[in-house]
Amino acid sequence: MLSKKIEDALNEQVNAEFWSAYLYLSMSLHFEHAGRPGIANWFRIQFQEEQAHALALVDYLNARDAKVVLQPIAGVPAEWASVKDAFVATLEHERKVTAMINNLYAMAEAEHDFATRQKLNTFVAEQVEEEDTVRQIIDDLTLVGEDGTGLYQIDRQMATRTFTAPVL
Repeated sequence: MLSKKIEDALNEQVNAEFWSAYLYLSMSLHFEHAGRPGIANWFRIQFQEEQAHALALVDYLNARDAKVVLQPIAGVPAEWASVKDAFVATLEHERKVTAMINNLYAMAEAEHDFATRQKLNTFVAEQVEEEDTVRQIIDDLTLVGEDGTGLYQIDRQMATRTFTAPVL
Protein backbone atom coordinates (compact mmCIF):
# COMPACT_ATOMS: atom_id res chain seq x y z
CA MET A 1 0.00 0.00 0.00
CA LEU A 2 1.20 3.47 -0.82
CA SER A 3 1.52 6.22 1.73
CA LYS A 4 -0.84 9.14 1.25
CA LYS A 5 2.17 11.34 0.49
CA ILE A 6 3.36 9.05 -2.34
CA GLU A 7 -0.19 8.57 -3.62
CA ASP A 8 -0.74 12.34 -3.81
CA ALA A 9 2.64 12.91 -5.47
CA LEU A 10 1.98 10.23 -8.09
CA ASN A 11 -1.42 11.76 -8.80
CA GLU A 12 0.29 15.12 -9.30
CA GLN A 13 2.68 13.44 -11.74
CA VAL A 14 -0.26 11.93 -13.65
CA ASN A 15 -1.61 15.45 -14.07
CA ALA A 16 1.81 16.73 -15.12
CA GLU A 17 2.14 13.98 -17.74
CA PHE A 18 -1.29 14.79 -19.17
CA TRP A 19 -0.33 18.49 -19.20
CA SER A 20 2.84 17.56 -21.10
CA ALA A 21 0.73 15.63 -23.60
CA TYR A 22 -1.53 18.64 -24.03
CA LEU A 23 1.51 20.90 -24.55
CA TYR A 24 2.94 18.63 -27.25
CA LEU A 25 -0.43 18.34 -28.96
CA SER A 26 -0.57 22.13 -29.04
CA MET A 27 2.90 22.23 -30.58
CA SER A 28 1.88 19.63 -33.14
CA LEU A 29 -1.19 21.62 -34.14
CA HIS A 30 0.83 24.83 -34.35
CA PHE A 31 3.36 23.30 -36.75
CA GLU A 32 0.69 21.52 -38.76
CA HIS A 33 -0.93 24.91 -39.31
CA ALA A 34 2.48 26.44 -40.15
CA GLY A 35 3.07 23.92 -42.95
CA ARG A 36 5.66 21.81 -41.12
CA PRO A 37 3.97 18.38 -41.16
CA GLY A 38 7.10 16.45 -40.16
CA ILE A 39 7.69 18.60 -37.09
CA ALA A 40 3.98 18.35 -36.32
CA ASN A 41 4.34 14.57 -36.52
CA TRP A 42 7.29 14.60 -34.10
CA PHE A 43 5.27 16.51 -31.53
CA ARG A 44 2.17 14.32 -32.09
CA ILE A 45 4.27 11.25 -31.31
CA GLN A 46 5.55 13.06 -28.22
CA PHE A 47 1.92 13.71 -27.27
CA GLN A 48 1.22 9.96 -27.47
CA GLU A 49 4.29 9.14 -25.39
CA GLU A 50 3.24 11.52 -22.63
CA GLN A 51 -0.23 9.97 -22.56
CA ALA A 52 1.41 6.57 -22.21
CA HIS A 53 3.51 7.87 -19.31
CA ALA A 54 0.39 9.16 -17.54
CA LEU A 55 -1.47 5.90 -18.09
CA ALA A 56 1.48 3.86 -16.82
CA LEU A 57 1.29 5.83 -13.57
CA VAL A 58 -2.50 5.40 -13.46
CA ASP A 59 -2.06 1.63 -13.87
CA TYR A 60 0.57 1.61 -11.13
CA LEU A 61 -1.68 3.54 -8.75
CA ASN A 62 -4.49 1.10 -9.47
CA ALA A 63 -2.20 -1.90 -8.97
CA ARG A 64 -1.23 -0.51 -5.55
CA ASP A 65 -4.91 -0.04 -4.59
CA ALA A 66 -4.51 3.73 -4.56
CA LYS A 67 -7.12 6.20 -5.72
CA VAL A 68 -6.48 7.97 -9.00
CA VAL A 69 -7.68 11.56 -8.87
CA LEU A 70 -7.65 13.46 -12.14
CA GLN A 71 -7.27 17.22 -11.94
CA PRO A 72 -8.08 19.87 -14.54
CA ILE A 73 -5.33 20.41 -17.08
CA ALA A 74 -4.06 23.98 -17.12
CA GLY A 75 -3.87 25.83 -20.41
CA VAL A 76 -0.78 25.55 -22.58
CA PRO A 77 0.89 27.94 -25.04
CA ALA A 78 -0.42 27.84 -28.59
CA GLU A 79 2.29 29.59 -30.61
CA TRP A 80 6.06 29.55 -30.99
CA ALA A 81 8.14 32.02 -32.98
CA SER A 82 10.22 29.31 -34.63
CA VAL A 83 10.86 25.60 -34.72
CA LYS A 84 13.99 26.11 -32.62
CA ASP A 85 12.05 28.14 -30.04
CA ALA A 86 9.59 25.27 -29.68
CA PHE A 87 12.38 22.77 -29.10
CA VAL A 88 14.15 25.06 -26.62
CA ALA A 89 10.82 25.27 -24.74
CA THR A 90 10.57 21.49 -24.97
CA LEU A 91 14.01 21.03 -23.42
CA GLU A 92 13.17 23.44 -20.60
CA HIS A 93 9.94 21.54 -19.99
CA GLU A 94 11.64 18.13 -20.04
CA ARG A 95 14.18 19.37 -17.50
CA LYS A 96 11.28 20.33 -15.19
CA VAL A 97 9.77 16.89 -15.66
CA THR A 98 13.14 15.31 -14.86
CA ALA A 99 13.26 17.28 -11.60
CA MET A 100 9.73 16.13 -10.75
CA ILE A 101 10.61 12.47 -11.40
CA ASN A 102 13.81 12.84 -9.35
CA ASN A 103 11.80 14.30 -6.47
CA LEU A 104 9.34 11.40 -6.63
CA TYR A 105 12.24 8.94 -6.63
CA ALA A 106 13.81 10.61 -3.60
CA MET A 107 10.47 10.56 -1.81
CA ALA A 108 10.01 6.86 -2.52
CA GLU A 109 13.53 6.15 -1.35
CA ALA A 110 13.06 8.14 1.86
CA GLU A 111 9.91 6.15 2.63
CA HIS A 112 11.55 2.84 1.75
CA ASP A 113 8.88 2.35 -0.93
CA PHE A 114 10.97 0.06 -3.08
CA ALA A 115 8.15 -0.85 -5.48
CA THR A 116 7.54 2.79 -6.38
CA ARG A 117 11.25 3.42 -6.65
CA GLN A 118 11.54 0.46 -9.03
CA LYS A 119 8.62 1.76 -11.11
CA LEU A 120 10.26 5.18 -11.34
CA ASN A 121 13.55 3.71 -12.61
CA THR A 122 12.04 3.49 -16.09
CA PHE A 123 10.90 7.10 -15.88
CA VAL A 124 14.39 8.22 -14.83
CA ALA A 125 15.91 6.47 -17.85
CA GLU A 126 13.20 7.86 -20.12
CA GLN A 127 14.01 11.41 -19.05
CA VAL A 128 17.69 10.99 -19.91
CA GLU A 129 16.63 9.89 -23.39
CA GLU A 130 14.09 12.71 -23.75
CA GLU A 131 16.56 15.44 -22.87
CA ASP A 132 19.31 13.99 -25.05
CA THR A 133 17.03 13.69 -28.08
CA VAL A 134 15.80 17.25 -27.79
CA ARG A 135 19.32 18.61 -27.31
CA GLN A 136 20.39 16.85 -30.51
CA ILE A 137 17.45 18.38 -32.38
CA ILE A 138 18.36 21.83 -31.07
CA ASP A 139 21.95 21.27 -32.23
CA ASP A 140 20.68 20.38 -35.72
CA LEU A 141 18.40 23.42 -35.80
CA THR A 142 21.27 25.65 -34.68
CA LEU A 143 23.44 24.22 -37.44
CA VAL A 144 20.92 24.91 -40.22
CA GLY A 145 19.76 28.24 -38.82
CA GLU A 146 17.05 29.73 -40.99
CA ASP A 147 18.18 27.86 -44.11
CA GLY A 148 15.02 26.68 -45.86
CA THR A 149 16.67 23.59 -47.31
CA GLY A 150 17.99 22.54 -43.91
CA LEU A 151 14.63 23.08 -42.22
CA TYR A 152 12.94 21.16 -45.04
CA GLN A 153 15.29 18.21 -44.50
CA ILE A 154 14.73 18.24 -40.74
CA ASP A 155 10.97 18.40 -41.32
CA ARG A 156 11.14 15.40 -43.69
CA GLN A 157 13.27 13.44 -41.24
CA MET A 158 10.83 14.10 -38.41
CA ALA A 159 7.95 12.89 -40.57
CA THR A 160 9.37 9.36 -40.33
CA ARG A 161 9.03 9.12 -36.54
CA THR A 162 6.49 6.52 -35.46
CA PHE A 163 4.93 5.78 -32.11
CA THR A 164 6.21 2.86 -30.15
CA ALA A 165 4.62 2.58 -26.74
CA PRO A 166 7.31 3.00 -24.09
CA VAL A 167 7.80 0.10 -21.72
CA LEU A 168 7.07 1.63 -18.36
